[in-house]
Amino acid sequence: MQITQLARTYRYDGIDLPVPPHLADDRQALRAYHATLYPPINNAEIVDAGVSDGAHLIEYRRTVGTKG
Repeated sequence: MQITQLARTYRYDGIDLPVPPHLADDRQALRAYHATLYPPINNAEIVDAGVSDGAHLIEYRRTVGTKG
């Protein structure tokens, strides 16, 4: 058995987002950081997109709905 460490990659709207090392383990702080770059991330759904190219891919997907 071999254990492989996977890096997490965060993506929004097809763009890979930066992950500062001091925020890598705190998902809520990382989300707040990413929301400063792209404000719609505050209301986006977090989706585990599996493993792609040797990295664990996590996507922020826009929530679609009606207003009012």
